[in-house]
Amino acid sequence: MKAPHRNTAGRSKRIVTRTVLGLALVAVPATAYAANSPAQHESSHSAQRVAVAATGLDDPAKKEIAMKLVSSAENSSLDWKAQYEYIEDIGDGRGYTAGIIGFCSGTGDMLDLVKLYTDREPDNPLAKYLPALEKVNGSDSHSGLGSAFEDAWKTAAQDTAFQTAQNDERDRVYFNPAVKQGKSDGVGVLGQFAYYDAIVMHGDGDDSTSFSSIRKRALAKAKTPAQGGDETAYLNAFLDARVWAMQQEEAHSDTSRVDTEQRVFLKDGNLDLHTPLSWKVYGDPYSIG
Repeated sequence: MKAPHRNTAGRSKRIVTRTVLGLALVAVPATAYAANSPAQHESSHSAQRVAVAATGLDDPAKKEIAMKLVSSAENSSLDWKAQYEYIEDIGDGRGYTAGIIGFCSGTGDMLDLVKLYTDREPDNPLAKYLPALEKVNGSDSHSGLGSAFEDAWKTAAQDTAFQTAQNDERDRVYFNPAVKQGKSDGVGVLGQFAYYDAIVMHGDGDDSTSFSSIRKRALAKAKTPAQGGDETAYLNAFLDARVWAMQQEEAHSDTSRVDTEQRVFLKDGNLDLHTPLSWKVYGDPYSIG
């Protein structure tokens, strides 16, 4: 049985505007960090950043860590693959929340997911609910859905095509934009994860607590490594801005996924999320060996 879902804050993305983060990746020539280059003394993190392009959060092993970290906050479990069939209304005003990344019936991403699945496999258990999902989008309504839809979701979750669709939408809407922006900003694996976790919770719309707004708030306090700033100082500013955004909504009042998870790694200087990792979310301890 899935561990109880204790976090009513984690699954509360904003109504998502599908804005693709448009900044191109910044190429960092390896020669810029040659032994005799004066630039090597600018920051204690310079040598580490050479590896960012080669080993980012999109490295398979690091991506697995990211999924476990998010799942610990979202589902009180490290078993993120058990969440394909997860579905419930957590009472956050966004209708149903479901799947590996909390696709919501009220924020558009669940609708996009079911459309993708149906494009790939027209005769699927969820296809007949597309009109209802269209109607409830933007609200917390269950009209036309209900327990039959919940059962259909759980049935579809056994289909590898639906699992693949969940993975692909997670990557398109959340994971890939976060990693791309993180690499462009010159932050390592931890920074890219901080971006990913933020975009999962807040989405990337145009409101004051969206991912882009959180990043802008951080940039007002510190420069990114790509701008010549110190990585630790910038990530502290980003996490400060993230906490501010979380505190703007009562459902986000518990900020332990930042305070006793991401900041722990940052204080340890673990900018690339090397294992072993130990952290707490909502007071519960977790570790990855």
